[in-house]
Amino acid sequence: MVSICKGKDAVISAYSPGWTNPNIYAETKKNYPLILETTKQAGVKRLLCVGGAGTLFCAPGLRVVDSGVIPEAIMGGVKSLGEFYLDTLCNEKELDWVFFSPAGAFEPGKRTGKFRLGKDDLIVDENGKSHISVEDYAMAMVDELEKENHHQTRFTIGY
Repeated sequence: MVSICKGKDAVISAYSPGWTNPNIYAETKKNYPLILETTKQAGVKRLLCVGGAGTLFCAPGLRVVDSGVIPEAIMGGVKSLGEFYLDTLCNEKELDWVFFSPAGAFEPGKRTGKFRLGKDDLIVDENGKSHISVEDYAMAMVDELEKENHHQTRFTIGY
């Protein structure tokens, strides 16, 4: 994989072993650090990760992952990606990384170009719903790739 990444300006990782994979926790914990190390070994200066919403705060001191709203069936994937962000990326000082957390609901829809960005708090609309279309999320990711507005941090999106 190092040879594939060499000479690139950035790596965007949307790695997931699959939400129905019974080994999602272990595979995410194993493979995301490998993606990080491969990016560094290849000399790529920037890693953009499609993150998760689990580590966002939904109330003061309360993360989504601890709020009871995440179904047990996907908790392994939510926890492992959150642990990678909190335990590994937040301590990464060599590489310019971004962990881009989507809204609570992340589904196909329309590209509107009208959304809000934030940092660590779940973004909700006027009805209390946290959502973003895949199309608007992708648009914001490409904007980040091109403009490099965030460095060694997480940011989030929502309507």
